[in-house]
Amino acid sequence: MKKWGGMRKETIRQIARECGFELTGISQCSAPEDFARYQHWIDRGMAGEMTYMTDRRAELRRDSRNLLPAARSVICVGKLYNTHEHPRRPGDARISRYAWGRDYHSAMRAALEKMVARLTEIEPFDWKICVDTAPLLERTFARLAGLGWIGRNTCLINESMGSWFFLGEILTSLALDPDTPPPDRCGTCTRCIDACPTQALVPDEDGWTLDARRCISYLTIELRGPIPEQLRAGIGDHVFGCDICQDVCPWNSRAPVTDDPNFAGPAVSLETLAQLSPEEFRERFKDTPISRAKYAGLLRNLAVAMRNIGANRYREALERLAGHPDPLVREYAAGGGARPDG
Repeated sequence: MKKWGGMRKETIRQIARECGFELTGISQCSAPEDFARYQHWIDRGMAGEMTYMTDRRAELRRDSRNLLPAARSVICVGKLYNTHEHPRRPGDARISRYAWGRDYHSAMRAALEKMVARLTEIEPFDWKICVDTAPLLERTFARLAGLGWIGRNTCLINESMGSWFFLGEILTSLALDPDTPPPDRCGTCTRCIDACPTQALVPDEDGWTLDARRCISYLTIELRGPIPEQLRAGIGDHVFGCDICQDVCPWNSRAPVTDDPNFAGPAVSLETLAQLSPEEFRERFKDTPISRAKYAGLLRNLAVAMRNIGANRYREALERLAGHPDPLVREYAAGGGARPDG
């Protein structure tokens, strides 16, 4: 049986599965060619106000050995978060699937720490765990590790399991045989491009890329200031994130479903969310991704969503929000530049 360093390949995969990861692969720990494309994306201003993508941490992404000088290989894993979809009632807030349950950062890190503990029992090595927030081009390494290709929607897509995955990495000093990147299988399909309400997927020299400044996820999570008027109608009833480009992807039509309770949660109405006090917001959404939007940010998004659906229907809630201390919440609740009443 083939070995990676002093470990059997199937042993690493088995431990990963037992730690809760559906996908596992290996890439070399080198400076990825994709960094030039990433730098070009930044230079075009497409990161918007996400300074953590453009400040000194941008240069760290040039070479993963900036994070672990002894690194020689990257163990890449994928954690399925496609839970059973709860029925949406009229007036329910649209929240991205990844944010229905517990904050995936803590869940992923705990599973990766468990995996490292078991691997180092077999063979000691230097290591560093990375989960999303680390300055690492993780989709690039996941592709190089054979987990999938990067689709036109910029998501990593696995041929048999789709794209509903959280990615994580273990930088390791072990010299492991790398896997082979799969071919791009998007073909001529443009469903994700055609379906995006804000036209956030734009052409570039290599095909298509994401202009984060137009992305509903960016507008409802990362952007702290005013939402451009011309993009507000496209947000629809989204109040945290967006899944449209994944929902329409043919590779997700038969994606498996997980029963992991960490990633499940109930539907909630726009009106219920609009009635939350700051204390109730903190209590309800602590240890969940939604806390990232902040209380005033969520109310801003709710005001936009309610006006998109129809201000007459939400008159009472909007009148209440129009008295909020935050100027953006007040402006959008009062209809400043938003979609006309429905």
